[in-house]
Amino acid sequence: EVQLVESGGGVVQPGGTLRLSCTTSGFTFRIYDMAWVRQAPGKGPEWVSTIKESDGSTHYQNSVKGRFTVSRDNDKNTMYLEMNNLKPEDTAVYYCNAVRGPASYWGPGTQVTVSS
Repeated sequence: EVQLVESGGGVVQPGGTLRLSCTTSGFTFRIYDMAWVRQAPGKGPEWVSTIKESDGSTHYQNSVKGRFTVSRDNDKNTMYLEMNNLKPEDTAVYYCNAVRGPASYWGPGTQVTVSS
């Protein structure tokens, strides 16, 4: 059974830091591109970041460049998102997504709230 479970969300003040984890099982993690997608209240899903399986290259949405860092540990089947200098507009449910060809798997999400 494929499972993706996000953790590490919570409530943080503006300027704060959170580290999200996406722990996976049931598929060959190392051959999947992995991504973070978020959805703010009342808005549609928004791509945040991707880390490729082929070369580990990373890609970011412009609004998080320089503040967020995505990484993966293929030995632990886990992806991470280090989020620094958080802003209120980063408030959303954050989902991890595993993609390879037509296969796409999602976790249930973790809530991140940035508020003073």
